[in-house]
Amino acid sequence: MKSAELKKQNEEFIQKIKAQDPSYFDELKKGQTPEYFLLSCSDSRVSPSVIMQMPLGHMFVHRNIANQVVEEDESFSASLYYAILHLNVKKLVVKGHTGCGGVKAAWEGNEEPELQKWLAYIRRGLPEKTGGGEPTLDELSKLNVLSQVERLQQHPVYRQYGKGVEISGCIFHVETGELEQIYPT
Repeated sequence: MKSAELKKQNEEFIQKIKAQDPSYFDELKKGQTPEYFLLSCSDSRVSPSVIMQMPLGHMFVHRNIANQVVEEDESFSASLYYAILHLNVKKLVVKGHTGCGGVKAAWEGNEEPELQKWLAYIRRGLPEKTGGGEPTLDELSKLNVLSQVERLQQHPVYRQYGKGVEISGCIFHVETGELEQIYPT
């Protein structure tokens, strides 16, 4: 997509929003009060605001490959802190998806040097290979979300400041568009 195309699409977006609510952007500039902090995969097919039809200002989103909760990730920790303390979000959501390339790369032993540190984080949340009856990629994606929910519950920022903030985990089914809650069940 060329820059001119991006600009044209942005102009169409503005026109559509203003046609529905002429004061929309005036209200938007007053600040944000999202109910949700959402951790999602960076995959371009799973944009949280789009698949949940959430208007701007309703979700505070952090994205990385395979929706990882990594204590050493300063960007994630700062986002989580800001969402809980300054935005007063009420819900934390870990959203994975079927066909996750990050989970696949970690499971199948991708050896690209630039990816190894991040893939090691992903591998921590996957089961050990046993040589028989291995889980499918979609089952691994679900296990990954559940592992990240556990990590989020143990994250120092959540443990110190997250009292009363609920956590959930879900899987977006790329093949159907369905969003399935897998935690709590």
